[in-house]
Amino acid sequence: MAMIYCKECGKEISDKAEKCPHCGCPVQPKSQKSSNGKVSGLSVTALVFSILGCTFVIGIILAIIDLCKKDGRKKTLSIVALVISGLWLVIGVANMGNNDKPEKVENTSTNTSIETNNVVEETSKESTEPTNTEDENKETTFTKGEIAELNGVRVTLTDYKESTGSDFNTPTDGNVFLMAEFEIENNTDKELAISSMMSFDAYADDYSLNYSFSALLEKDGNQLDGTIAAGKKMKGWIGWEVPQDYQNIEIHFTDNVWSNNKFVFLIEK
Repeated sequence: MAMIYCKECGKEISDKAEKCPHCGCPVQPKSQKSSNGKVSGLSVTALVFSILGCTFVIGIILAIIDLCKKDGRKKTLSIVALVISGLWLVIGVANMGNNDKPEKVENTSTNTSIETNNVVEETSKESTEPTNTEDENKETTFTKGEIAELNGVRVTLTDYKESTGSDFNTPTDGNVFLMAEFEIENNTDKELAISSMMSFDAYADDYSLNYSFSALLEKDGNQLDGTIAAGKKMKGWIGWEVPQDYQNIEIHFTDNVWSNNKFVFLIEK
């Protein structure tokens, strides 16, 4: 048995006493006393989930649970997690009304003849302006080599390859590795964050695919991860393991986790 001092009257009492025999002040349980001043581990976890953005709902749940617990630990980080999650929610609601669709951008060379003193000179002009015809504006899927543009961001599926793997890196039976190369051009005035796992979704004949690091081992080149400064570009590869007998692959790209608008690229056999 250890002796402690009553926080009310200051007299020495047993640490096992429920209340002070001198003044009647309740004695704080040892488990609660030992946790005072420490940061709650649950609040740290809630903060991490809230910062990630796409998992902010989990952060909200964990923060609320932590705030409801009476364990004497500090809850400051749970409050911060709720604030950050609230900001993500506001951003998400604001973007829900944005229903713009990507437009196809023409990138062809046209020859024009200029006649001067009976000499014909051939000049080449490159057009990279979005097409304005009604049919092309309705296009929602793009194929290899086509440039899709939305809100100042241009995305092109520049190449794709299949692989059966190598000696020490092979897909499961009946599957092949599929690698796709994209070029992303940031023509906005803000930095653009790209994540191969968060920015891309893929489907083989309407079945979802998981990102495969093993597929990337079969292709030299950069991964599609990092940031693109305003006015700059990024080019890199992303890979999946797909059924060998697939008919078509759909690759969805979004530059904003909250956006309803996606660039959709189609690979057909």
